Amino acid sequence: MYVPHHFEETDTRVLHALIDAHPLGAWVTLAGGELLVNHIPFFLEPVGNNAAGHLGTLAGHVARANPVWQSFSKSVSSLVVFQGPQTYITPSWYASKREHGKVVPTWNYAVVHAHGLPRVMEDRQWLRQHLGKMTERQESAHAAPWKMSDAPPQHIEALMGAIVGIEIPIAKLEGKWKVSQNRAPADRAGAVAGLRERGDEQSLEMAELITRHSGLPNS
Repeated sequence: MYVPHHFEETDTRVLHALIDAHPLGAWVTLAGGELLVNHIPFFLEPVGNNAAGHLGTLAGHVARANPVWQSFSKSVSSLVVFQGPQTYITPSWYASKREHGKVVPTWNYAVVHAHGLPRVMEDRQWLRQHLGKMTERQESAHAAPWKMSDAPPQHIEALMGAIVGIEIPIAKLEGKWKVSQNRAPADRAGAVAGLRERGDEQSLEMAELITRHSGLPNS
């Protein structure tokens, strides 16, 4: 990934936070001389929970019918791409447009690339713990959270037989936060105002990222 220095994010806590907030990853792996891409949600096991991943470990699962778990390369690292907030930025928001007009549109985004050698996990205890953690994490915001114990045990057992666990100890993390750091303060302030006025979820999240990375006031 091309990452100019002013867009680079290296704080592991920030990178982990994006993965936690946007857990659906695009898992890219080499298989039979071709690149395979699968979109699956991952649970991030923090540093210390698994000694194999000094930057944390990604845990997910795929359908047993999906051939990727049997065909991915055991010697070439996989890549998992996590996409955070992203949105179009119009130059009409920039103060510099009114000053000299030498501005063009762009696209702002935050993204994390996680690299590591995956391994297959078929142990039933691992699968049960993994599913329990993912379910608890995603259900925690619900007023009446669903639990695995809400379903008949034999139903859960049957479904576990239809999936295969994937564990990826993270060997390398890359972060790119393209959030208007290369613009003048007045242009950044204009972009934040425009995004807040647009008002959709992605725009509001991007306005927050620009504000956080620019030292601008929150209101």
